[in-house]
Amino acid sequence: MQPDRPLMGILMMLGFCVLAPMGDAVAKMLAGQLPLGQIVFLRFAIQALILIPLTLATGRVWRMSARVTQLVALRTVLHIAGIGMMYSALYYLPLADAIAIAFVMPFIMLLLGWWVLDEEVGTRRLAACAVGFIGTLLVVQPAFASVGWPALLPLGVAVTFALFMLVTRQVARETDPIGMQAVSGIMATLMLAPLLLLAPLPDLSWQAPTANLWLLLVYVGVIGTLAHLLMTWSLRYAPAATLAPMQYLEIPFATLIGFLLFADLPNRLASLGIAITIAAGLYIVMRERAILRGSAPAPGTAPAGPPEAG
Repeated sequence: MQPDRPLMGILMMLGFCVLAPMGDAVAKMLAGQLPLGQIVFLRFAIQALILIPLTLATGRVWRMSARVTQLVALRTVLHIAGIGMMYSALYYLPLADAIAIAFVMPFIMLLLGWWVLDEEVGTRRLAACAVGFIGTLLVVQPAFASVGWPALLPLGVAVTFALFMLVTRQVARETDPIGMQAVSGIMATLMLAPLLLLAPLPDLSWQAPTANLWLLLVYVGVIGTLAHLLMTWSLRYAPAATLAPMQYLEIPFATLIGFLLFADLPNRLASLGIAITIAAGLYIVMRERAILRGSAPAPGTAPAGPPEAG
């Protein structure tokens, strides 16, 4: 077994926390300039173009049993839905608000683990979930007053990615994470291509991008793929319990990037909600670390926070 190298894992997770909101920021720039389905399609197509050669060159396992293939297909559908909703949310919401609302996902995962997987959850963690939801509502409220129902899209992202992570747990021990991502990229490309060709909907059409838009599209695909790889690789060097608190750094990085690129800052109520959400999430992480101290994370599983939208 490879020994832990916590500093390397922390540096990789830090890279994820910087790159993920950068990819989301560029997706926000693309929103309204190209159809949503086209952006999502190219995000996954670029992922496949990057990871297929990497998988083959490193001799990674990509073949799967029928059961795992079905679960990876379900995981891919959830990934498409989650990214689609996040990109839609970014059209309406400030970057930091959208990401902060989506960070309700750890609370949803905890509750799903309790209800679906019969995992033991103590009253203190359930109370922290309630506090975290209150914090999220404080972020949603001003956004909802400003833009209406699209403010709820990040909640859909959180639910979708919570289910995504539950499925990932089922297949993490049976497949290589990079090989799985390569296969998922192929699946997503094959699922979305017919929709772009046949669906008579504006968001599922194809529009010829300009050279500048192509650069942004490639950037979204490359950054999203690299961010996910950094998250995956970080778990090779440090336990998930060490890395999970770091993922909350994504929110201040998103706030900074949103301010620099779009001059957006959360208002006072949203800022209070973000602080409450982070505090509740960190409490849950610390409680789980105390309970599970000494147990090794499953290969390829991710920390508690939501995967990058990109």
